[in-house]
Amino acid sequence: MIRLTSESFTIDAAQGETARRTISGIAVRYNTPARVSDGSMVAFAPGSLPVDGRAPTLQMYHQSDKVIGTVTERVEVDGVGMMFAARISETTLGNEALILAMDGALPEVSVGVEPIKFKYDKEGTMIVTEASWSELSLVARGAFDAPIQQVAASTPEEEEVTTIQEAPQQETETMNETVETPAVIEASKAAQTIFAQAKREFKMPSAAEYISAFVTNGDKFAEMRAGIEAAAPNVVTTDIPGVLPLPIVQPVYNNFIGRRPVIDAIGAKAMPQGGKVFIRPEVTTHTSIGNQATENSALTQGTFVVTDNQVTKGTYGGYVTLSEQSIDWSTPEVISLVLDDMGRIYANETDNVAADNLKTGATVTRAFGADATDPALWSAFVAGAAQTILSGSNGNLPTHLFVSPNMWGYLLGLTDTADRPLFPAVGPMNAFGNLLPGQPNGVAFGLQVVVDRNFATDTVIVGDASGYEIFEQQKGAISVDVPSTLSRTIAFRGYLATLMIDASKFVKATF
Repeated sequence: MIRLTSESFTIDAAQGETARRTISGIAVRYNTPARVSDGSMVAFAPGSLPVDGRAPTLQMYHQSDKVIGTVTERVEVDGVGMMFAARISETTLGNEALILAMDGALPEVSVGVEPIKFKYDKEGTMIVTEASWSELSLVARGAFDAPIQQVAASTPEEEEVTTIQEAPQQETETMNETVETPAVIEASKAAQTIFAQAKREFKMPSAAEYISAFVTNGDKFAEMRAGIEAAAPNVVTTDIPGVLPLPIVQPVYNNFIGRRPVIDAIGAKAMPQGGKVFIRPEVTTHTSIGNQATENSALTQGTFVVTDNQVTKGTYGGYVTLSEQSIDWSTPEVISLVLDDMGRIYANETDNVAADNLKTGATVTRAFGADATDPALWSAFVAGAAQTILSGSNGNLPTHLFVSPNMWGYLLGLTDTADRPLFPAVGPMNAFGNLLPGQPNGVAFGLQVVVDRNFATDTVIVGDASGYEIFEQQKGAISVDVPSTLSRTIAFRGYLATLMIDASKFVKATF
């Protein structure tokens, strides 16, 4: 049951008008988050509360034993929310509630609903899209802190006002009194010292002794009652676990980040639907073009070869079996939590495969140097790697700088001889790029920086991303019910394959 104090209501009546005993106002403002009694945030979507069917009861303080009337009208107003009108019954409790409302002691209303359909947004607010509305209550303090709008009731009779006149204050006369010398009084003899004695342990009376004292001796019975109350044990929270609730703070915290830096930088291509192995053609021998020696002489002879690179699909996935009870009883629903976690783990695992295969496939190497904190070594390595790629890969130039977390840290800390960052967030004209600790990529030496936690320590690769290809087909989740064990098995899977189609486009650092 969600009890959300939402809005105020109105009380008014014309002079001499017959009492209508009705209140009206806004029960719920749509699309307005409010905090409920357990601390969570709830918002109602338009159309989430019914306007027909069984009318909600009107209560005080959400107590079912304090019913004071019935909601008579429910009207949705676009851009506002659910409007209501309710009649307060002419009972002792209803009269008391009406007077409290008119005096401003109960200035607001609170809805009591049972969510049927709902979801959570990224801030953890429960968005209710369908609910059953069981009651509306008068309360003293609401989530939206709004005043009473309207109450229709008869005008109360004026009470006779009795004026109390204050008695005039008497003037205080200032008198000069003669202070007499106090008489000397002889001190009495010291009383005998009485030492404290240990209090005798109280003995719980029998049933017969308790009844006898009640009938025959009032003083003894009162003393016996005081002793019983003093001997009664204290009650602490460890004594009442059965009535202490266990609230859950939502949403569930999951700190695992399913980021895929390498796959995002390279880009995943569509994978052919059929076959376990597919062909990725590659030109390995190019045609020849040359100068004709003389007229009518033969041109340069060449050939053209296209090889058939075979790519094998890999299947990556996992599953978990949930009992039917865990699915039905969990709040929030455990299936959504499991699927969210599976998606994160799948992303990380497939990126790990792509990162490992990139480093393994980069076979062209170049020595980096001994000190990764030296800007000159970084600059020399990047320049040398670019030269190698340009001369060895048919005219291509590097586009990316792939680094492991430790090398990324060295890169962030590089400074010039004046201790100025080489890659400032707001860079001058001579900056080599820009890097920020809070972003997974940036620009250094004119290359897109890709830092990936799945790279092994001391990984530095300069390359042209077009030389490495990634193919993927995400299959997502699948579930199967197991009637024999009242459980459901949920799996998350996908196909992934990588191909280093041109290793000459990458240069890997060695230390």
